[in-house]
Amino acid sequence: MLLSLDDPLWPTLEGGYRVPYDVAEALKVMQAGEDVWHELWEELHHQGDVGVASYAAVPQLVAMLGGAQAREEDFYALIALIEIERHRKHNPPLPDWLADSYRDAWAQLPAIAARDLQGQLDPVMLESVFAVLALAKGNLRLGALLLQMDSSEADEWLEERLGWSEVYGKDA
Repeated sequence: MLLSLDDPLWPTLEGGYRVPYDVAEALKVMQAGEDVWHELWEELHHQGDVGVASYAAVPQLVAMLGGAQAREEDFYALIALIEIERHRKHNPPLPDWLADSYRDAWAQLPAIAARDLQGQLDPVMLESVFAVLALAKGNLRLGALLLQMDSSEADEWLEERLGWSEVYGKDA
């Protein structure tokens, strides 16, 4: 069950700085149509640290934006990053009270991503969508690789491992 944004539990949940961060307030502002992505990035993740507020934000973001006409790269990238960092040894486990709604949100993400793949996506958005798809299918390492590797690193890897420009040409 999705936690109501008015639930008194929200202000007690810790974000990426390991201090309470009431993400419900930012989510309410987002519902009202304002851009709060910068705040969410800043508060829900810090140098590999995430908290229960980070996990609790995921089902809310999926519920709020999953049915929208289109989503921004931030939607996919932040959700993917939270899922990746959730597995770091020093981050808190997913609480039992949140597990069902978190897993339900992740179960919805492949269909949401498939809709966005129908349109034109810039390379960074495409990488974020692919990262979410890999994570939703249980492939943590591939999801992390897709989210973290930028195009210049991919180009370097392809050149070193496959001799890309020799085999496929410079324009491929």
